[in-house]
Amino acid sequence: MNLRWFTAALIFSCATLQAQGPTYLGFDRNTYPGNASLKALRQTFSYTGYWLNHPPGEKTNTWTGRRAAVESAGFGFLVLFNGRLYAELKTVTRATKLGSSDAETAAAAAHREGFPAHTIIFLDQEQGGRMLPEQKVYIYAWVDAVTAAGFRAGIYCSGIPAADDGNVVTAEDIRQSSAGRQIVYWAINDACPPAPGCAFPVNPRGHPPSPAQSGVRFAEVWQFAQSPQRKDVAASCANYSRDGNCYVPGIPATQQLHVDLNSATSPDPSNGRSQSQ
Repeated sequence: MNLRWFTAALIFSCATLQAQGPTYLGFDRNTYPGNASLKALRQTFSYTGYWLNHPPGEKTNTWTGRRAAVESAGFGFLVLFNGRLYAELKTVTRATKLGSSDAETAAAAAHREGFPAHTIIFLDQEQGGRMLPEQKVYIYAWVDAVTAAGFRAGIYCSGIPAADDGNVVTAEDIRQSSAGRQIVYWAINDACPPAPGCAFPVNPRGHPPSPAQSGVRFAEVWQFAQSPQRKDVAASCANYSRDGNCYVPGIPATQQLHVDLNSATSPDPSNGRSQSQ
């Protein structure tokens, strides 16, 4: 190996890490973990996901009314709103109306929960691959209406190339069609590599991996592990428990407190903490 080339590459890599800045570990889960668990969770995590409506597959939202307790425990926020599946959109006209009305619902919920102006609300886009016209108009109508309501818009979406759809990456597809809209991206990529699996990884500076390592270079948040482990995507990933879930160190397994793991460029990725702090 050429020593001069190796030294130059090493310097470049170190400079890149410095330019990326620090990163912060957080978690999200559909069900509120309970006030009694917040102190223990804060020993590991800087921020938590926070749902404004029913999470996917849930009939209730157990996060409602918990913002003050979560903030008092020292957490930042990833504020989430569960979006529509393609089957619910049906037509471009209906999708546009639903996007606007869902954004109004999200903004009203954020106000009720006490989130300050300009908090980033992430639209949960569960379906991946190339977005169809109905999906795109829904997303952009939602983004426009959330922004008009005084908040900032983000989107949680796939950062994994869709092998059955020309290897398109959903986050890139949405961004390319966004017509310059200001959207913050939270990419999901739990395939190993680049994901480290259900681990609490730190680099030499004591931080989790950068969201840019997710494969979506412009992502500000990266979900790198899910509970339960997705066998079709994350089968090669290590460190999940025998039941397929990812559990937090320091909390007894008997509590069954499974989480999804995230890395972000901020300890409060939604800027959702009180303005006075």
